[in-house]
Amino acid sequence: MSPDAVRVLCIAGSPRRHGASELLLDACIEGVEGAGGTADKLVVAELDIAPCRGCNACSDTGVCTVRDDMDDVYRRIDLADAILVASPVFFASVPAGLKALYDRCQPYWARVYVLGHPRPARRPAAMLFVRGGGDPYGFDGATLTTRSVFAVLGLDVVGQVLIDDVDNPSELLEQPETFELARQLGSKLVAEVLQGRDS
Repeated sequence: MSPDAVRVLCIAGSPRRHGASELLLDACIEGVEGAGGTADKLVVAELDIAPCRGCNACSDTGVCTVRDDMDDVYRRIDLADAILVASPVFFASVPAGLKALYDRCQPYWARVYVLGHPRPARRPAAMLFVRGGGDPYGFDGATLTTRSVFAVLGLDVVGQVLIDDVDNPSELLEQPETFELARQLGSKLVAEVLQGRDS
């Protein structure tokens, strides 16, 4: 990969492979690559990520004491020029595996707000959430939780796609416009990174 290439970390947050949110994430990846970027697809369901223990050790060192697949996730977060999260909505929030990943980003918070390290450089980010029908609480729990961790990582949300009333991935095949929205979201992230480099 060229050192000048735009690297977008594309996080699949569903515990189930190849569901609706991952199908749309793959469309986002098409948009990233079509715009000249490089997509780094991270599938949470394939990772061993323990929950945050709340031990506060990272407030002393800036580093998590738990050794598992988050070590690689930290590396990939740090290498990314932009980050995209795609996930289903579970009980108005994100699935447990994705929430564990979010909570394990506590060291980034501790470095800035406890240890006084410089704030991270600003980077663009985007969200894609899919939910079924019947939940009266919408997307707010998922989007606000994601925005919270994005803020800690120095990410500015530049776009989102929120898809309602999809209970089966096959239903998406009848919505080609939804896949186009996802592709546009991916290409927008690359454009935002390139614009930031030119400014």
